[in-house]
Amino acid sequence: MGKVMLFSLLWWITGNPFVAILIILIVLYVLDMRFVRLFPDVTKPFRRNRRLAALKRTLQLNPHDSSAKMEAARLLMEKGEYKEALDYLDQISQVMQESAEYISERGACLLKTGRIAEGEETLLQALKLNPRVKYGEPYLRLGEAFAKENRPEKALSYLEELAGMHKSSAEVYYKLGKLYEDLKQKEKAKQAYREAVDVYRGLPKYKRRTERRWALLSWLKGMG
Repeated sequence: MGKVMLFSLLWWITGNPFVAILIILIVLYVLDMRFVRLFPDVTKPFRRNRRLAALKRTLQLNPHDSSAKMEAARLLMEKGEYKEALDYLDQISQVMQESAEYISERGACLLKTGRIAEGEETLLQALKLNPRVKYGEPYLRLGEAFAKENRPEKALSYLEELAGMHKSSAEVYYKLGKLYEDLKQKEKAKQAYREAVDVYRGLPKYKRRTERRWALLSWLKGMG
């Protein structure tokens, strides 16, 4: 009822029903970005591209800036440009060879560029250095890769490793559930979605904002 009244009021003010609908959608989007983040951030690709361009300018002036190369690689991975990201990561291998996060990112790039065996070895190396690196994301990456390779037993073995870890990331559990769904493991998928919601409820307030989207998506999945 309230939404109808709001729409009627905006229609009366603007004199145009389409403008009224547009205003309501903008308000809902702003509220979502502030409190839930269920919808994708339409500004993120532009901000990412600006930051990437700035990093490339920095590297033209200082080609040995390892932190800039690492950040550039991560942004390229977000864009799905894994081959270029891997090139940056390879350039800093000597400096970052003891970093589990660096090794994990490189292993993910190797998987995405089709170098499955090398990527698996690299991600296992990252996990050996730090079993909890990136909340166990390397296990998820390996599960995804072997699921796509039509090797469900190996994919599930890595998922079981991930499921056995103590994590504080609703996002990881949500992605775990999605992968279980892809592998036709419906009960395990539902369990993962329930775990995502439970993890979210136990998080401190400062971390809930970044995890709220995944908890809500998991809750909706669990309802299905």
